[in-house]
Amino acid sequence: MVLLAGGTPVTVSCGIESAFKMTPEQLEAAITPKTKWLIFNSPSNPTGAGYSHDELKGLTDVLMRHPHVWLMTDDMYEHLAYDGFQFCTPAEVEPGLYDRTLTVNGVSKAYSMTGWRIGYAAGPEALIKAMRKVQSQSTSNPCSISQWAAVEALNGPQDFLAPNNEMFVRRRNLVVEMLNAIEGMECPVPEGAFYVYPSLKGLIGKTSAGGALITDDEAFATALLEETGVAVVFGAAFGVSPNFRVSYATSDEALKEACTRIQTFCAGLT
Repeated sequence: MVLLAGGTPVTVSCGIESAFKMTPEQLEAAITPKTKWLIFNSPSNPTGAGYSHDELKGLTDVLMRHPHVWLMTDDMYEHLAYDGFQFCTPAEVEPGLYDRTLTVNGVSKAYSMTGWRIGYAAGPEALIKAMRKVQSQSTSNPCSISQWAAVEALNGPQDFLAPNNEMFVRRRNLVVEMLNAIEGMECPVPEGAFYVYPSLKGLIGKTSAGGALITDDEAFATALLEETGVAVVFGAAFGVSPNFRVSYATSDEALKEACTRIQTFCAGLT
């Protein structure tokens, strides 16, 4: 998307050693006089990592020293936060960023309305007007039916969110426990969203029962799909290897079956 807009994307690599989170030092080092935006997502896809208030304060302090950098904060998983993790936004932590923050959200995740194709943004009026000009000439606009459905989701009863989160915590714990039982695999416990992002570093170089050499996370995902029928997304697609993403936004039974197949596949590696 950055390339399509004529910009140059700069990726800050946040590996498992930093719990998949960017440090203030990394952010400071990535900013140049040409930097336009920081695109920020917490809790995040693909790792589920979420930034605490104090962690955000470290990042917002950096941004306050660089007034030419705007902030796009993706709050899509704000309601999917677990174990007492308190969701907060950068502008909430540092009100000084308010006038250069674009807040982005939608109804696909917390409200399970993926098919309605609705997202929304809030920010300075001049920015929103410019966005509307581009949007209306490139992808048209969402239909009125979807817009009213989103209004009902946001303004309607929210009592389902808590039991939904309890369900996701149970599923997350199930997947984390079963994947961590695999020798050579490390699966951190995410703060939010509905993904886990385990490392398979200890499995690189081994050969599957079907004869596939596990050279990297893409080879692992391919062999896993071909030999067990379990589909995961390899980490290189997200820029961090050797990891893979598992979504636990499905039934307990499907997750147990999938993780059992992954366990069997990994047990057969030599």
